[in-house]
Amino acid sequence: MNIPFSKDTVDGVLKRLDIADPSKATIRQMARIAEELETESGQPFIHLEIGSPGLPAQAVGVAAQKKALDAGVANKYPNIMGIQPLKESASRFIKAFVGIDVAPESCISTVGSMMGTFASFMMCCRVNPKKDTVLFINPGFSVQPLQVKILRYKVCDFDVYNYRGAKLKEKMEEILKGGNIAAIVYSNPNNPSWVCLTDEELSYIGELATKYDAIVMEDLAYLGMDFRKDLSHPFEAPYQPTVARYTDNYMLMLSSSKIFSYAGERQAVVAISDKLFHRHYDTLAEEFGIGEFGNAFVYVILYALSSGVSHSGQYALSAMYDAACDGTLDFVTETSEYARRTKIMKEIFVRNGFHIVYDKDLDENVSDGFFFTIGRKGYTGDALVAELLRYGISAISLSTTGSRQEGIRACSSVMTDAQFPVLDERLALFNSNN
Repeated sequence: MNIPFSKDTVDGVLKRLDIADPSKATIRQMARIAEELETESGQPFIHLEIGSPGLPAQAVGVAAQKKALDAGVANKYPNIMGIQPLKESASRFIKAFVGIDVAPESCISTVGSMMGTFASFMMCCRVNPKKDTVLFINPGFSVQPLQVKILRYKVCDFDVYNYRGAKLKEKMEEILKGGNIAAIVYSNPNNPSWVCLTDEELSYIGELATKYDAIVMEDLAYLGMDFRKDLSHPFEAPYQPTVARYTDNYMLMLSSSKIFSYAGERQAVVAISDKLFHRHYDTLAEEFGIGEFGNAFVYVILYALSSGVSHSGQYALSAMYDAACDGTLDFVTETSEYARRTKIMKEIFVRNGFHIVYDKDLDENVSDGFFFTIGRKGYTGDALVAELLRYGISAISLSTTGSRQEGIRACSSVMTDAQFPVLDERLALFNSNN
């Protein structure tokens, strides 16, 4: 069987899109490459590059948003702090599934977690003039360090692969004692490795954040998706692990995109610890006239970025939070469909000569979830991305995520059962040619 896409065809598309090296392409650029090749050839791609939800948007959210639009909210600016029903339901949701108390006042609506992190970087790097660097516990979402770069702050990072357990504490203290770290960033579960930091590791992060006065930005985009444990019951343990149990210096990023499949409406909440929200910083007072962290975040940073978040969309998110808390919306069980798909895909890759890169959480196998990582002996991650394009498979290199390991990030979200045999066929062809 011939390779589905010739080198000349792929090179032609790359030249037309002005992309010199596909391994350095952004997620959106890689999606565009695959779309162009599909259009040119008529052959469908296996899309592993973009983490777009592959489940329907939650109906309770859609209904609430329609009701809000019918009630006339579209012609009104929403409260810049977020509408009160959302703030109250977000506080309740955090209590139900994370098991911590955050006041409604401290739950701030943002245009997706992308805006939430961008605004948070601006805040964290302004409260202390001696702290101008963001520490990333990698691998991670490639857009976040880009946001820091755009803001012209400094980046420090390390790959968590070799620093689990007590080694994580040692590595972090080595960096934090320099006194220049403003914020610490990671996702849990992790995009792309699906590594889940343990309570012990989170306690190290929290203790060090307090000791060195750094703010932890914990990205909970995939809240509840460590499917090795049942995190689906509101107001019942076990809860989503979080650094918030171990420090008051935290900002939690709560996206609706994956847990509720509501990516298109760009709804998220940044939950700031009550203590941090009300903490006064002389630097903020001198520069902006507002010294309190939370109010400066809202009335300076968010105010400069947007006139608020989609009014009707906030009603949707509020309704989904309430339904989850009431036990009528089991988003954890629904999103476990991604774990089913990932398990099948991992088996197909391994059967055809590939291996899982981030395969362990200490002594436990990594959970199956939204993302996973794949490597191939004899291939760098960059080379694997370029070669798989010829087989009609699009992915991104782990190098773009801050990983020091060789491999690719794969996402199971948009895969269908009908595509599994196609993936198997193309990987078998790759295997026979390599």
